[in-house]
Order: sequence, then structure tokens, then C-alpha cells
Amino acid sequence: MSDKTGVVKNKTGENSTRVQSQDPRWQAVVSCDAKADGRFVYAVKTTGIYCAPSCPSRQPNPENILYFDDAEAAEQAGFRPCKRCRQGLISLAQFHAQRVAQACRLLEQSADMLTLNQLAAGVGISAYHFHRLFKAQTGLTPKEYQQAQRARRVRENLTHSATVTEAIHAAGYPSDGRFYETSAATLGMTPQNFRSGGRDVRVWFAIGKSSLGDILVAESQRGICAILLGDDPEKLINELQNSFPQAELLGGDPDFERRIASVIGFVEAPHIGLDLPLDIRGTAFQQRVWQALRDIPPGSTASYAEIAHKIGSPKSVRAVAGACAANLLAVAIPCHRVVKTGGNISGYRWGVERKRSLLAREEKG
Repeated sequence: MSDKTGVVKNKTGENSTRVQSQDPRWQAVVSCDAKADGRFVYAVKTTGIYCAPSCPSRQPNPENILYFDDAEAAEQAGFRPCKRCRQGLISLAQFHAQRVAQACRLLEQSADMLTLNQLAAGVGISAYHFHRLFKAQTGLTPKEYQQAQRARRVRENLTHSATVTEAIHAAGYPSDGRFYETSAATLGMTPQNFRSGGRDVRVWFAIGKSSLGDILVAESQRGICAILLGDDPEKLINELQNSFPQAELLGGDPDFERRIASVIGFVEAPHIGLDLPLDIRGTAFQQRVWQALRDIPPGSTASYAEIAHKIGSPKSVRAVAGACAANLLAVAIPCHRVVKTGGNISGYRWGVERKRSLLAREEKG
């Protein structure tokens, strides 16, 4: 029977060794039975701690145990949660996920850059262990995550702040100079252009033919920003417009149309390389994935899982696949070289058959 606090007692209010030996809950505690988790928790009078039945801690003396219906009842009785079995409530994996989520909230809410030690202390995990957990679950280091959050804030602030300087400081940058060092990568354009919705940004494009079908090549002031493959020129132009909605798209430029020949030559024979600057725009995580893809030599492949391991984020296989799908620079960022574990060819933004063709020609050298 249970009293009002939720503690389960025998008729005398004591838990004797004889009664314990006959209690199925005691057997669950002795065997660390995970199936019993959620049905009850047990508290140890000598330590003041309560645990889940599956807790791997040293087995307590049966006369020192009290049973409670749930963790809330145990805490009302003055017991504190066990850290080893994650408070008797959740698995270790859930505990780690909660702590990383808590750290993400701290980073999103703080305008100031937090140190690794501050973050780790804020979530109750050692700095070394926290750094590994955070990177494994988010794909970014805490510092990279903070930089991405600060970049997000400055993009939001630029749309409504009175001045660019005000937007920069409101986002948490210590100085204008620190922001301008990375503004091109952060915004893909100058802050003033971004603030005006990118209306002053120009993108030149041209469409040609290759052995893979139609090819659209686009270039901004910073470099080649899109290489799109398809079977319908109009659809390629629509894709470009959707990717750069505020930019001024300029087609039919004779000088640029001559440059497209260099890109088509590269697509036909990727091993020759592309000696043109690239304008690569993406999140911090996407940039890391894309760099890993560019490190795969022609004629070789890597699995999504291998790429995730390479960037230090082994649990981010789906996010790696998402970054491949978001790539606008066909062949230049060789997402066609990423395959399923075992070598099977999977999806490709511009069609699986084009992926097979690219891999086949690279294999021949």
C-alpha cells in the first residue's frame, strides 16, 4: 500500500529483509531490470538518493530501501535524484540530448560569446565531455554554433535596424571590424546590399549544352555561384531565380557566355579541375560538409556515414544528405561522389542517371 507521499510500506511502516526478499520490486532492483523503469523508483535512506530499478550503482542493503510510485513522490519525501542513472527517469542518451538542447538555448539567448567552460558548467557536464557531446549531436563545435547564431541575428537585425552598425552590435559582435572580417561569407554580399534585400546584387548566367543535358552557369561578383543540370532551360532559370530571389539576373552577356565553356569542359572531365573562383553560400554545417566533399578525389567515392565521421559528427548522416541536396554547384562541389554504405548509388539533385554517368567517366579517368 502507498501513503500520501507515495512511499510503499508494509503494515508496520518498515521494509524488513524478509518482506524485501518476497517483493518483486526488490528482485527488479537486484537484477537491474530496465523493464521495471517507470513503474516505481527506490530510495536509499543512508544516502538520500533515489534511483531507477535499472540503476547500475552498488546494490543497497534491503533494510535501507523505500519504494515510491514515482520520482516526484521521492523528491517530496526529501530524496535527491541519482546522477548515475540519470535521475531515475531517463536514459543516458536522453540526458545528453537534453543537456545539448539546454546548451543550444543558452547560446541562442546570449548576445555574448560564452566560453566552453561557461557552457559546460551551465549544463553540469565537464568541458571535455561536453565539447564531444555537442559536436556529435549538432555537427558543430560550440564556437561554430555561436558564430552561426550570431550570423543569424545580424541577418535578422539588418532588415529592421536603423543603421548597419546598430545591427552589428545588437547581434553581439564586439566591433564593426570583427564583423566585416567575415561579412562576405556570412551574408554573401555587403551588409548594405543585404539590408536592401540584395537588390543591388548582380548574377550573370548563361545556358549551354553538355553530355549531361542542359547546363546553367551563374556567377556573382564573388565567383561562380551556381552550376545547375537539367533537361529544361526554363526550369533551370526558375531554379536560379528561387535560389537568388532578390538578385538582378543578367543573361545574354557575350563575355560571360564565353566563360561557360570552361565550366562545361570541367563537367565533361572533372579531373582537369576548375580554375575559377567559387561563391559558396551555406550554413556553417553545410560549408563543412561541402569542404569534405571537395576533398574526395575524382574516381573515388565516400558514404554519407564516412563524411559524417570525417567532419567529426558521426550521428549527422541525415544532415549530411541534406547538405548534399542543398548544393547548387554541381561537380564543383562533388556531391555525386557520395554513395550509400556498401556503394549503392542513391539520390542526386540532378538525377541518379547523371550521377551514374559522372562516376563512370571519373572511374575511367
